[in-house]
This record gives sequence, C-alpha cells and structure tokens, in this order.
Amino acid sequence: MPEKRTIERARQDAREGKAPTTQAGEFVREEMEHIRQGKHGARSTKQAIAIGLSKARRAGVPLAPPAAEQASERTRKQAKRDYSKGQTGTGKRKPSAKRSRAVRTALKREGRNAASHSALSKQARSAAQRRRRSGSSRKTA
Repeated sequence: MPEKRTIERARQDAREGKAPTTQAGEFVREEMEHIRQGKHGARSTKQAIAIGLSKARRAGVPLAPPAAEQASERTRKQAKRDYSKGQTGTGKRKPSAKRSRAVRTALKREGRNAASHSALSKQARSAAQRRRRSGSSRKTA
C-alpha cells in the first residue's frame, strides 16, 4: 500500500498536467526509499522499478501496460491486470494476509544494493542506451 504522501504527490503531478510516467515516478521513488530504509530489498534495480510501477497502476495512475516488443507476455499481462484494477473500482478487497507476509518475507531476504546511487545510475544509462539504439527517442519527421 503506497503512502498517502506519495499518492498526493502523484495527484499533484496529474493536476499539473504531467505525464503518467512522471506520476508513476513518485511511486518508484517511494520504493527506492523503502529499500534504502531497509524495509525490504530487491533482486535488482529493474525489479524495484517494476514494483513501483505496479503500485502506481494499482493506485490509479493511467500508465498504460508496455508494448509487445518492450516486455514479456507475463509482464504485460500483470501490468494490464494492475492497470484495470487501478482504473476501475475493482480489487478493493482486503489483500490476503498470508500472501502479503510471504511477499514481504521474500523481499526482506533480497539485497539492498538495488537502490544504491551506482545501481540507479547504471540502470538509467543502460535504459537510455536501449532507447538510443531503438530510435524511439528520435522524432519521425
């Protein structure tokens, strides 16, 4: 469950007309903070980002699931499920305590390096490199 502060920041971004990715960035930021505080860990920076994006979608940020060439079928399916849960009023049921505890315990066993400055820098650089290679950053004129 995201913190009220995070949801408020994301709503503020939405009111200012910022992109859904910017709104979702607040949730990713919160996730990185949780890892740094030692609440839990993550296997990789990519996983930490994925957790944040999932929370954003479930909180109602209109962040569309990734395109077919961007992510695996499983990831796209889950993102679609999260998106629909956030957009419609469904899924407001109390989460299973057993499942929540199992997930938290599993994440607690993971390392804390995923949120380090060097790991984030590395992730950002490789993501930018992928964008340059694919040509998605170039405007089609």
